[in-house]
Amino acid sequence: MAKKEAAKKAAPKKEEKVEKTEKKGLNAKVFLIGLPLFIVQLVLVYFITANFLVKTVPAPPGLNKHGDQEEVASEEEESEEEEGEQKIFTIKDLIINPAGTNGQRLLLLSVGFAVNGEENFKKIEENEVILKDVILGTMSTKTLAELNQRELKDSLKSEIFHKVREAMPKPKIKKVYFSKYVLN
Repeated sequence: MAKKEAAKKAAPKKEEKVEKTEKKGLNAKVFLIGLPLFIVQLVLVYFITANFLVKTVPAPPGLNKHGDQEEVASEEEESEEEEGEQKIFTIKDLIINPAGTNGQRLLLLSVGFAVNGEENFKKIEENEVILKDVILGTMSTKTLAELNQRELKDSLKSEIFHKVREAMPKPKIKKVYFSKYVLN
């Protein structure tokens, strides 16, 4: 009889051990299922924000969302007379990895280049690869601290303006605009 009582006392201990191991398994399942679900939600929020919400909040012409002026022109260009209709060539949605971020942070950038006349527009359109290279090369050397400062956006546009003029002197670029500037 003493053996039966000892067996009954030992049985609940085994059940307690089983319950403890189930709790550990449950935590692993939550981690293995919850983490991928969280990542999917994060991607969906980014996609919705970048494609729908950013486009539905237009800034006033010539101003960004902070009220800063968005155009840059050199002094010699301002003194020149307008020659033909002004057109804007846009490079949309460049994804740039800022310096020192190891791919953890990104800059989503759209840049417009104002030129006068159809001939200059066609030349700049033909050399889109050169424009992208100059923009990517310039912006990828900047750190997050530099890209976060609103005051430096005009100097960034000026730097892009001058580097594009060096790389492509023929089509006269009048101004540089940032139509999308999103740091993630």
